Amino acid sequence: MRLDKYLKVSRLIKRRTVANEACDAGRVMVNGKPAKASVNVKIGDIIEIGFGSKTVKVEVLDLQETTKKDEAKELYKYL
Repeated sequence: MRLDKYLKVSRLIKRRTVANEACDAGRVMVNGKPAKASVNVKIGDIIEIGFGSKTVKVEVLDLQETTKKDEAKELYKYL
């Protein structure tokens, strides 16, 4: 699954266009490397997102095309 789509489906970032912009600006890292929006995300990958002064680090637990709001938290684990 594409990184920008995963960020939207998991609700780490609300909109796919915002996820795209964050990737283009270099604020998203996958496994320690800056990632473009088109990078394929796999189960077990570590994603780091820079939101201003704070950084969110999560591990991918599951990949799904769509989720309900309350199920979205099961797609990742905070580190």
